[in-house]
Amino acid sequence: MDKKRVAIIGATGSVGQEFIQSLNNHPWFEVTQIAASERSAGKNYLDAIKDASGIIAWDVGGEIPEYVKSMTVRKVEDIDTSQLDLIFSAVESVAARDIETKFAADLPVISTSSAYRYEEDVPILIPGINDDQAELLETQKKNRNWKGWVAPLPNCTTTGLAITLKPLLEKYGAKKVMMTSMQAISGGGKSGVSAMGITDNIIPYIPKEEGKVRLETKKILGKLQDGKIIDADIKVSCTCTRVPVIDGHTESVFVETSEDIDPQKAKELYGEYNKQISVVGLPSAPKDYYAFHDDPTRPQPRMERAVGDGMTTTIGRVEKEELFDKGLKYMLFSHNKKMGSAKGAVLLGEMLYKKGKI
Repeated sequence: MDKKRVAIIGATGSVGQEFIQSLNNHPWFEVTQIAASERSAGKNYLDAIKDASGIIAWDVGGEIPEYVKSMTVRKVEDIDTSQLDLIFSAVESVAARDIETKFAADLPVISTSSAYRYEEDVPILIPGINDDQAELLETQKKNRNWKGWVAPLPNCTTTGLAITLKPLLEKYGAKKVMMTSMQAISGGGKSGVSAMGITDNIIPYIPKEEGKVRLETKKILGKLQDGKIIDADIKVSCTCTRVPVIDGHTESVFVETSEDIDPQKAKELYGEYNKQISVVGLPSAPKDYYAFHDDPTRPQPRMERAVGDGMTTTIGRVEKEELFDKGLKYMLFSHNKKMGSAKGAVLLGEMLYKKGKI
């Protein structure tokens, strides 16, 4: 089949580099244009990420893919939408709103920013979790008189929580959730927490993070009715912290359910979802969407981050929770730079392509 022509906006940043790696030799998508800030524009990609002393700022594991090294970095305004089928946006939220609005007038845009997440006609999509909400993209196009649409990923902390809650909510009626996150420093980007700030330390507050998790979890787990998403009837409380781990978010979760559930039933439930998850067979999908551990020392970031190439959500320490009459407590691990970011966005692109939205 003919590959879809895609552009990466923000290609020189950390998330943009994840996109470049995730799209290397992709069977469905081909990167034909890349854009970044004006200081990078006009340079080939390798020179654009190289400083005056010759240091190459490649933040992703592995080698820089050959296909991108000699590609010319364009200004955002020089992207030729007539020669594209899809935009992947890895732009910071402040600039993202204007950039994504401009491109969505002509093309589908899949974004890692929060610029459009909280709009009424914009779904926050996690492939395999709320695929049905993708139909809202048609409403969005009509409302805004666009040829394309904007489909944002959730905040990377929300991703693992929503993924693990979905089966519990559907079968056992999750009512209340308390979560404490232990988030990797890479989640803050290059300009996030300093080495002096995080070494031998835990930062007990991440600005705006907790509000994002509360809003996004309820929206993702909600139902699409009459062209609107009705939020899930679930109360979410969370504390988001930054810890000295490079990649991967770990979360401690307490969930109250309507129906009684024990750890063995939870294990069987996630096993069933692995067999029926909608993303099975997509190029970026992991073999197992969920990994379930009986070992009480799992999940651990160093051990889990390579599972499913960062696309598997790992669950462990599943126990009955005495605080509630019915409920569980568990730990989860989700890779913030893979499933929670660019590779998750590529998986979303695959899901939407399969649905005929691209």
